Amino acid sequence: DHFHMQSESLIGPLMQSASHQHWKVRVAVIEATGVVIQFGSAKSVDDVLPHLAQRLFDDVPQVRQAVTRVVGGWLLELRDRYSFLHKLIPLLLSSLEDEMPEIVLVATSLWEKAGLQWQKENEDDLKDKLDFASPPPAHHPSPENRPGLGCRELVFRNLSKILPAICHDITDWVAGTRVKAAQLLAVLLLHAEEHITQHLEVILRALQRGCADDDRAVVSSCTRSAELVGVFVSPEVFLKLTLPALKKSPSPSGLLVFASIVRGCPREALRPHLNIIATELARPHICQGSENRLYGEHLLLCVQTLVSVCPGDCRGCSLQLMEVLVTIEALSGATGLGDKVQETMDALAAAQDMDSSQDLYREHAGPLMEWLAASHLDWTVHSAELLQFTVLLAHAGPALGEVLPHLVAVLRSCLQPARDPQMRLRLFSSLSQLLLSAQQTVDSQGHFHHYLDTVTKDILVPNLQWHAGRTAAAIRTAAVSCLWALISSDILTEEQIRKVQETLMPQILTSLEEDSQMTRLISCRIMTTFLKTSGGAADPDKLIGIYPELLKRLDDVSHEVRLAAASSLVTWLACVRNDDGKSYYQSHIQFLYRELLVYLDDPDGSVQDAVLEVLKAGSALFPELLARETEAVVHKHRSPALCQQLLQYLQALPPTQ
Repeated sequence: DHFHMQSESLIGPLMQSASHQHWKVRVAVIEATGVVIQFGSAKSVDDVLPHLAQRLFDDVPQVRQAVTRVVGGWLLELRDRYSFLHKLIPLLLSSLEDEMPEIVLVATSLWEKAGLQWQKENEDDLKDKLDFASPPPAHHPSPENRPGLGCRELVFRNLSKILPAICHDITDWVAGTRVKAAQLLAVLLLHAEEHITQHLEVILRALQRGCADDDRAVVSSCTRSAELVGVFVSPEVFLKLTLPALKKSPSPSGLLVFASIVRGCPREALRPHLNIIATELARPHICQGSENRLYGEHLLLCVQTLVSVCPGDCRGCSLQLMEVLVTIEALSGATGLGDKVQETMDALAAAQDMDSSQDLYREHAGPLMEWLAASHLDWTVHSAELLQFTVLLAHAGPALGEVLPHLVAVLRSCLQPARDPQMRLRLFSSLSQLLLSAQQTVDSQGHFHHYLDTVTKDILVPNLQWHAGRTAAAIRTAAVSCLWALISSDILTEEQIRKVQETLMPQILTSLEEDSQMTRLISCRIMTTFLKTSGGAADPDKLIGIYPELLKRLDDVSHEVRLAAASSLVTWLACVRNDDGKSYYQSHIQFLYRELLVYLDDPDGSVQDAVLEVLKAGSALFPELLARETEAVVHKHRSPALCQQLLQYLQALPPTQ
């Protein structure tokens, strides 16, 4: 009867020992504090609680268990407990997430008793809820372990007082405090159920801060809490808060919270809102919000979640989801999300009973191309739309053959000399890749030849014209590479290649003089193909204009270019041999023989062999003339063996030749 008058004087000394170095002393202090408060003055509860809360972080399980028992005892037996419910409940519920199973069992038992006791004490107040008990929500994570009515009511009635403290602690500078606050929030939401709705704005703000944390434990607890929001709050409500927040300031943490809420949402409730969600995610300010890898991962997670929660209902929003996936791959190309994007595309295709993502592209290639083409006049190398376009070119495969009008129109516009040079380089690179596998991409429908004139005259010719500067040279190299890919792709007939030759032969002859070794090499190969397809139908004057340019390449600094030039000369000689009026060429052939005999003395053995093959190929035209020219220079050569070999070859030719 008299103890409560002296109890306050004991609190100070006890609290000084609450952090004693020996754990047994700390346990004894906690238990003694429990007794002092129980039989003393309730005024001291506020002085004691911060010290007990600190002991919940104690490394020794026995200390944490002592705190749990003391707080649970107060919730059951403290005379003024109703005044302190909002302060005691968080301490006891924190122990439900303890790493030690024994402490969790103790906390669970005490919490259930406290809930039942409060329920009995307020039976009249809860009469309707007891008589007409509501079943657990259909999507409840563990309906068999649903907290009792008393426990749920205790949390719901005190939630408005507890939440501000949690929102504060979830951004605390101490990691342990943030982890405890995030864990406690999940427990509270599990108890509050549909009553979350009235506190939703505060909760979402706390979750967004928590999901931005560097500590994985905090993020894990916050995503669990967000899933519970999806379980207990209807989409009509949470979408009114989450989507405007994403519009205003899209962030990785905001996307993670949104994906987690959607993951917890029941399929039936989410289905009517799929189109709205997909449309919002596809808006440029969200899907192009950042090139940061984490942002891309969480945006991808939103799409994956929609597909997994509503697998059979995604057909109506498939195009918007494709736009988001193409954008993710475009903007995070260097961060390695490509495989995950492809997996998600395959999942989206499977959800619509398609065999693979190629079927998705086939269905949506037209709308996707129109979506991108709408802004192509403003593209630069830094435009997100250009990156999206190159992703579409790289992955659409056979579907590109069905959208050639849009595709060629965009390429024609973007590859004009007045447009951004770096953009043109990137597009030429993509176009080369397409043409290398043209039958599986742009010519999948066999219609690419209809656009051959546009490609050669409107795209390649302007970009093969000489302009000063390294960038211009790189563009010419890219254009030459495109031409080589086109004529070696097996999609053009000989007649079509001859048309290309008529248009581009002057540019290719000029490109044989380019500074770039790659350009000169590819130009030699293109020349060989042109000559092979022209056969004996070439204009003699035009044919005569070719060989001096090829002859110059035998002096090239590049070994590969010299060999390619020799190969081209063999083909050129074959064209002359097929011409009925070969006598028209005699003086030029004689000049060619003399020049080639000089290169027969080249220090490089492989070039000597290549030149010898050219001379053998040309010997059929005027063998006697070649023999005379060879005999005239054989004594001048450093190594006359090749000349002797050539003479023997000429002597062995049949007389008819």
